[in-house]
Amino acid sequence: MKRIIVTGSNGQIGVELVPYLREIYGAENVLATARRKVPGTVSEGGPFELLEVRDGKTFSELIGNFKADAVVHLAGILSARGEACPQESWDINAGGCFTALECAREHGTAFFFPSSIAAFGPSTPADNTPQDTIQRPTTIYGVAKVTGELLCDYYHLKFGLDTRGLRFPGLISYEAMPGGGTTDYAVHIYYEAASKGKYTSYIAPGTQMDMMYMPDALESVVQLMEADPSRLVHRNAYNISAMSFDPDQIAASIKKVIPSFEISYDVDPVRQGIAESWPNSLDCSAAKAEWGFAPKYDLDVMTVDMLERVKGKNRNS
Repeated sequence: MKRIIVTGSNGQIGVELVPYLREIYGAENVLATARRKVPGTVSEGGPFELLEVRDGKTFSELIGNFKADAVVHLAGILSARGEACPQESWDINAGGCFTALECAREHGTAFFFPSSIAAFGPSTPADNTPQDTIQRPTTIYGVAKVTGELLCDYYHLKFGLDTRGLRFPGLISYEAMPGGGTTDYAVHIYYEAASKGKYTSYIAPGTQMDMMYMPDALESVVQLMEADPSRLVHRNAYNISAMSFDPDQIAASIKKVIPSFEISYDVDPVRQGIAESWPNSLDCSAAKAEWGFAPKYDLDVMTVDMLERVKGKNRNS
């Protein structure tokens, strides 16, 4: 990658990935796009343009004018919010992906697509979920993610487009506040621990979900996109994960830093149902073998760093 367009730059991944890419490739070589302009590093730290991802004409013009060689397509509606607006979620998540792929095909740009553990479903093996397995998701978010994976495969096989993708687990970040995802409790809990010393979880105890700290996720995107294409057998939708835990386990990790921390439960049946349809843990061996995936953060290391960062934000706010 040399010149990159990022869609959905105001989202949980985008607000951190855009500055990360600008640091690596140069601010002038990373064009951030979003449906609205938000003050901050994304819109002010380098080139920025407004973009509705379903507007193929504008999208194609941006790629051509910017002379992009890669599109990082992050725009989409997250899982819990998607269940409240399934029609809009499908239109943006699946329709937007199709439009983005068409624009990339027109210009021959490489294409990154972020899939998710939501692409699996209750009939998928829950433990050590294989790279290649049954995918019958029961959320509109998951259905759109499977569609995106298949579209990326199709565009590579049919048109030779350089498509690559990751199945992200829950992502934990101190920069972006949660935006409607089922795994967002694992972000909320650190903010509440730092500010109140307690947290009420909407996910039930014993509910295992795969997670990853954002620094590992950002590195994985670049690592995959820079990988030797001859090594990529699967190419799209690699399983990646750094850790798997339930709410009690993350609470126990926090208590090692804040001994007085308390967790309680008020389970949200919608988000709990979504969580129960997802895997407990993923087999990431394909990503490790084909492009060297190797996360650096485990739960306790992440907890120490996350709490320190969150406390720093609270002091500065």
